[in-house]
Amino acid sequence: MHIGMTMPVMEPDLDASTLREWAQVIDAGPFSSLCWGERIAFSNPDSPTLLGALSAWTERVRLVTTVIVPQLHDPVMLAKALATGDMLSGGRLTVGLGVGGRNEDYNAVGADLATQTMRGMADSVAVMRRVWAGEKVTESVEPVGPPPLQAGGPQLLVGTMGPKTVRSAAAWADGLAGTTLDLDVGKENELFDVAREAWAQAGKQPPHLATSFWFAIGDGDGPRAQVHEHLRRYMNWIPVEYVDAMAPTTGWAGSGSELLEVLRGFAAIGADEIHLIPTSSDIDQVRQVAEVVEELQRSS
Repeated sequence: MHIGMTMPVMEPDLDASTLREWAQVIDAGPFSSLCWGERIAFSNPDSPTLLGALSAWTERVRLVTTVIVPQLHDPVMLAKALATGDMLSGGRLTVGLGVGGRNEDYNAVGADLATQTMRGMADSVAVMRRVWAGEKVTESVEPVGPPPLQAGGPQLLVGTMGPKTVRSAAAWADGLAGTTLDLDVGKENELFDVAREAWAQAGKQPPHLATSFWFAIGDGDGPRAQVHEHLRRYMNWIPVEYVDAMAPTTGWAGSGSELLEVLRGFAAIGADEIHLIPTSSDIDQVRQVAEVVEELQRSS
């Protein structure tokens, strides 16, 4: 099982030097991928722009969007941006796509809320696939380029937590980029089984099975308080009393040895990859997790 690390894009007061340092430390290993998510009505960096920077700042690690909401973008322009990122990164791009659960992001860009569906996402994917295949989407002299370095376009993962969405995505996705709030391994295994069955019924290769969770590593009560503070800031569209109620059991907080056991639990159910989501921009959190990942690799 591989371990990816998410950039701290949802943390406050970011600057280029912080993002560059994170990218370079993640790229140095032992992480398999570098991930980042998308919001519009928030202070995080723009996803396609960040993709260009990450392509230049890294050399080895796979770049994974977890997730981009295609309905918030013109699909042709998004296909062009992602193909450019795939080219600049040397074919290291994986694209996680999701419907998005925040109406404010749709409203911010004037997107149609009626497209906030799996059908809407599938329609955007179909357009992007045509662009990446070199088809002309209009009566233009030439097709929209550049072509992605990966033939047919980047690997596509569906960002979801529900079985209905998983089944719907089997027609176009290559796997999952899920999220687990409570780290219930049994529940996650049930979702993986849904994916395995749906992909088999679609006559496709077994899906790439990835999930993610928030983390804070350290001793004492500090890590859980760190997760709580992050959730209050990130989940600002949810009433604070609801966030406070869920915070004690959402994400993971603890020591390195405890994280190692959690990761082994997900490996046991056949997870291909875990994308860890930081709750701080402190680069020492990455270095501590790197030691855990190295131990996991040695014992596998």
